[in-house]
Amino acid sequence: MRNMAVLLSGSGRTLDNFHERIAAGSLRTRIRVVIANVADALGLEKARRYGYPAFHAPDNDEINRILANYEVDLVVLAGYLKLYTPPAHLRRSVLNIHPALIPSFCGAGFYGHHVHEAVKARGCTVSGCTVHFANELYDQGPIVLQRCVALEDGDTPDDIAARVFAVECEAYPEAINLVAAKGEAYFWERVHQ
Repeated sequence: MRNMAVLLSGSGRTLDNFHERIAAGSLRTRIRVVIANVADALGLEKARRYGYPAFHAPDNDEINRILANYEVDLVVLAGYLKLYTPPAHLRRSVLNIHPALIPSFCGAGFYGHHVHEAVKARGCTVSGCTVHFANELYDQGPIVLQRCVALEDGDTPDDIAARVFAVECEAYPEAINLVAAKGEAYFWERVHQ
């Protein structure tokens, strides 16, 4: 079973999903600590309510100081809106979820609602999400899995966001379980970087 740190910046919807799936037994991991770069992030309040150690840390150095106090072998970015640089021993153990099908609509500036607005503006008929390992560049690490959703002509960016978040709730736990089963090296070694 993996020991996970969750990094977030906002409401903690993905943390809610993880907590529910761990309780149901479908996500085989333990959350050891939750860290937010925003002091008043609702996700921190939720983490404390769930019984997880929860901290505010404004930068990488402070995050890594906190992580050093916990048994963690996987860092999961759950709506964390900054580029994270992990300690050396976790360099290939940071997962992220992106609300589009990488390599489309990704990179610096493409996060949250900006992605869904760009998808709508381009007239895409599908969108989805990508779970990938994070590295020193936005959305460039090895892909673990992707899920696709069909879009309707009348969908607004909010509609697209809702459709994509619904598949994110399935895809992220599935990806974490895949990493636990296959190990990080499997995913890093199957791509040419």
